[in-house]
Amino acid sequence: MPVNLNPPVAANLHQVAGVRLGVTEAGIRKANRRDLTLIELAPGSRAAGVFTQNRFCAAPVQVCKQHLSTGEIRALVINTGIANAGTGEQGLQAAQLTCQAAARILDISASQVLPFSTGVIMEPLPVERLQAGLPAAQAALKADGWFEAAHAIMTTDTIAKAASVQLTIAGQPVTITGIAKGAGMIKPNMATMLGFVATDAIVSQPMLDRLVKEVADESFNCITVDGDTSTNDSFILIATGKSRARFEAIDAPHWNELKAAITGVARQLAQAIVRDGEGATKFIEITVAGAHTKDEAKAVGYAIAHSPLVKTAFFASDPNLGRILGAIGNAGIADLDVTKVKLWLGDVLVAENGGRAASYKEEDGAATMKPAEIMVRVDLGRGSAQGKVWTCDFSYDYVKINADYRS
Repeated sequence: MPVNLNPPVAANLHQVAGVRLGVTEAGIRKANRRDLTLIELAPGSRAAGVFTQNRFCAAPVQVCKQHLSTGEIRALVINTGIANAGTGEQGLQAAQLTCQAAARILDISASQVLPFSTGVIMEPLPVERLQAGLPAAQAALKADGWFEAAHAIMTTDTIAKAASVQLTIAGQPVTITGIAKGAGMIKPNMATMLGFVATDAIVSQPMLDRLVKEVADESFNCITVDGDTSTNDSFILIATGKSRARFEAIDAPHWNELKAAITGVARQLAQAIVRDGEGATKFIEITVAGAHTKDEAKAVGYAIAHSPLVKTAFFASDPNLGRILGAIGNAGIADLDVTKVKLWLGDVLVAENGGRAASYKEEDGAATMKPAEIMVRVDLGRGSAQGKVWTCDFSYDYVKINADYRS
């Protein structure tokens, strides 16, 4: 079950002017499930994206990068069930045929379509089923389709993930709404996830290109479930320009308000992915302070979060906290002075001066590890930079889910 994560409420997902969404059952891999989503963007909309760093990046990722570099984007097509990754030239052709099919029914150019796939790797995408399903997805297009789309992009997720906010910036109303999917094969740069966030603000293309990277670094690139970077990870940020709130440069008034609001939505989606991590029973926030740089801080956070020994200890509520010290020591900081490192679980000081804190009692550590949400705090004692990482535990169910994934 997800850790303190409630399903989205359709009425709370605000429409973003210039965005329409439609879903249908195309039978991509399994019958009787919504597995195809079409998102239509109004003329003049702008889009920017960041993608997986996996060298076996999926065919749709390659096509998305190419199309984003050519100009205006008018549509997104998302299928679940088959990832269209590890499929070679055949996969690229399938992604291109997807764009061509969407372009025909929307009367736009194929280069204005971004394709996305998620699911099983190394299986061919049944593009003929996708093409056959697109007219139904088009017929279902509606401005309030975010709730249905959040469900249609799920794979091993147990709960849909969506977030939305409306605010006033410089006297102008601004709406931000987003959806995401992901539960396993999650690691930064990017996680095995798809994320789509849209705003009706007017944002210049250079600013949007910059913003999507900065937002990802503060949200989706701060999560990890199992340390595996997927082949299909994509985060797309859309600005339709239908609001009167205008942002053309970084020194635009109230730019930081917009950035903070979009980051907040993305962070909510990112944390939802961790809370719904495959088999997760606990949500863990790791804060590392006292580092030379933010990258160093996050490297320590990831070392803790990726350790199977640490994650299984959290699952068992076993205060075997030497595992955390071992992970810190394995983070690759060659000149780390371990006598300056301090470690807390919640408010309980666990380690200092190179070993167990004199005040630490095992029963306190055990009590801190029992709740569904756990705070880990590290001070490296070597600088002023800090970073956060969000992760979950490893349970028996994680193995079961991934052992049976293709069944």
